[in-house]
Amino acid sequence: MQSQFKKFPIAATVAAALAALAAGSVSAAEWKPNRPVEFIVTAGPGGGTDQFARIVQVVIQKHKLMTTPIIVSNKGGGAGSEAMIDLQSSNGDPHKLVFSTNLAYLMPMITKVGYKIDTMTPVAIMAADEFILWSNADGAYKSAKDLIDAAKAKPGSIKVGGAQSKDTEHILTRQIEMTTGTKMVYVPFKSGGEVAVQLSGGHVDANVNNPSENISHWRAGKVQPLCVFAKQRMTIKDKVRGEMGFGDIPTCAESGIAIDTFNMPRTVWAAGGLKPEQVKFYEDLMSKVREKPEFKEWLARGLQTDLFLEGAKLKEYIAADAAKNKAQFAKDEWLIKD
Repeated sequence: MQSQFKKFPIAATVAAALAALAAGSVSAAEWKPNRPVEFIVTAGPGGGTDQFARIVQVVIQKHKLMTTPIIVSNKGGGAGSEAMIDLQSSNGDPHKLVFSTNLAYLMPMITKVGYKIDTMTPVAIMAADEFILWSNADGAYKSAKDLIDAAKAKPGSIKVGGAQSKDTEHILTRQIEMTTGTKMVYVPFKSGGEVAVQLSGGHVDANVNNPSENISHWRAGKVQPLCVFAKQRMTIKDKVRGEMGFGDIPTCAESGIAIDTFNMPRTVWAAGGLKPEQVKFYEDLMSKVREKPEFKEWLARGLQTDLFLEGAKLKEYIAADAAKNKAQFAKDEWLIKD
């Protein structure tokens, strides 16, 4: 009889422990933020990355996908390194996300930025900006072939504008040079918007820019698209000027520039040291955001490609893109020494 009484406390203890463990598992699986979440933008207000973060904020709040407030802050110093350093110093904090591009993982290769990308957690790629080669509408270059032929005939005569040195446009310009065996002059400005203005005024001969930053100048008859860096022509049917629209732009590969594709993914990052359920919460959140009509409208308005990656596929994409660009940086002697 005494031995039976001894069994009950043991059984009760085991049952209580199992119940607590189960409760803990449910709690972990249902993790969600319990205080405001900061969306940190790696650029100043008004630009493409800022718009990216703010449309995600709008969708989350409108559809009540998260119960806690969202605070958007811009930390674009050092080409966005200010934001990444902030995130790196917030190891284990699940209440911060950084909104950036592929420059988040490319910049540490070519500039001493003060952070290491492998200390942070990639959450998602949610879109990709396509890139187009443009020329001044009143200039001599009416096709990609015209531009490349002129660059070959007189090395260093073609000025290509871009946003900042060693930025996305600079990387693409170097790819064009290496692919076509030409030498051009890259002229950096403060932003893609400023570059479009400079091209419209004839101060540079060409630029490689995303569609949204040049479209108003195209409508005004100041610039013209020569080719798009994509495997296929764009599927946008609307006409922009006269009888021509984005769907009528030839690919650069069919225009004699052997670059199948070049785009800029829009990335979301969390701090390092997060629990799996915390990362999963944000992956699921971004997946829900991209399905909402407001986000789809933003993609269409910005003429961006609907690209969504998370988990293993995201890491594979980042590794492949980083390796491809690192090879180019090595040829250009851009890689920093450890």
